[in-house]
Amino acid sequence: MTELMHGEPRRRARRKKRGPRAGNGAERDPPGHGGPAPADPKPNATTNGTVVIGVGSPLMGDDGLGVIAVELLRIRFASDPTLTFLDGGTWGMQLLPDLERAERLLILDAIRDGREPGTVIRLEGAELPRNLKSKLSPHQIDLGEVFALADLRGTFPDEAVALGVEPESVELRDGLSSTVRRALPDLLDAAADQLQAWGHNA
Repeated sequence: MTELMHGEPRRRARRKKRGPRAGNGAERDPPGHGGPAPADPKPNATTNGTVVIGVGSPLMGDDGLGVIAVELLRIRFASDPTLTFLDGGTWGMQLLPDLERAERLLILDAIRDGREPGTVIRLEGAELPRNLKSKLSPHQIDLGEVFALADLRGTFPDEAVALGVEPESVELRDGLSSTVRRALPDLLDAAADQLQAWGHNA
């Protein structure tokens, strides 16, 4: 929002009364004046390069998949300093700054898509923020709002992919179901393939 300060137009008017400077046909404002610069819709877009976020709650059974997967992927790509791995847990809006600074985003999570439990799911493209909001677990509404807000602000990364597994059981329990646990290696391979396609090396 551009805020107009009282008195500023009058001060500028007094400066203009001095007329053009010698040797120049028009007055030039000193550097830094002449109105605010246009806002950058994606500030520091390349600051974090590729960000990998694992989201979910380890206390809710298969919903803890993303948090487990991001730690295993961090180990696999430990030699690549250009990657940022975040244990998103259920942080909600606290993830917004990292999300908005990312040039590329990989999201790991349990994704409800009405498929057979254990199915590896991939979402991408311009509709990703809205698709994710509808497919996340009900207790992750805050995260859906983060994606929607970044999309509204025009700061959602241009390159974004979500990889996950259809959950079998999302309820208060410790650990993944056997069905989702068997699918975990396939999810990690899909995530590694995506990172390598973006130029990262394990």
